[in-house]
Amino acid sequence: MRTGLFIVGILLLIAGIWVTAGNGSYKQTDTVAKLGPASIEATHTRTVPQWVGIAGIVIGGVLLVGGFASKRR
Repeated sequence: MRTGLFIVGILLLIAGIWVTAGNGSYKQTDTVAKLGPASIEATHTRTVPQWVGIAGIVIGGVLLVGGFASKRR
């Protein structure tokens, strides 16, 4: 379990820093109009909110501290 906390904590830290630096984005496709089988779609590139990156950094840090603090059996 200790190793799992380390791995998940490090991954969340890296992802949080990536998003906070402004590099996190995703694509969203919306249907603008539809007439029978034909449809018009628009694809927008959206950025991931900065608070998601900050939350990832905080949770990743807590998991890393928990991994260091847990006793090995």
